[in-house]
Amino acid sequence: MDLKQIQELIRFVSKAGVSEVQLEQDDFKIVIKTGSGVVYQAAPVAPQVYNIPAQPQAPQAAQETAPASAAPAKASANQIEIKSPMIGTFYRKPSPDKPDFVNIGDHISKGQVVCVIEAMKLFNEIESDVEGTLVKILVDDTTPVEYDQPLFLVE
Repeated sequence: MDLKQIQELIRFVSKAGVSEVQLEQDDFKIVIKTGSGVVYQAAPVAPQVYNIPAQPQAPQAAQETAPASAAPAKASANQIEIKSPMIGTFYRKPSPDKPDFVNIGDHISKGQVVCVIEAMKLFNEIESDVEGTLVKILVDDTTPVEYDQPLFLVE
């Protein structure tokens, strides 16, 4: 079961209004409990454990001090948003000593890595699903992002 399937399952459980769901496959077990303050867990039978909130929310302090760039940007008719496929921490470069993946004005092609999102101690390369010129970076480096949050505007 991949991260996208887990996220879809969590959304389904949240909308269904059930209090707990357990799903066990060959080498994978996930337990989703709804209610205030409960953390959703997904864990393979192997020793790895993943904590995934059902309804992602930024920490309270981050909500109060969020920069203006964190506000949703309105894309014009000829601009397309590249959105975050997961919850995690946004990084513009593969490591601190390396250059940014992309900069404003760069031509981006489909499948090109545009950033990294760290989720559960795993660094996930995010690839562009569109082709065009990068016109705006909507998220500051090393900030938390939520599922489906716009990251870049491409023209």
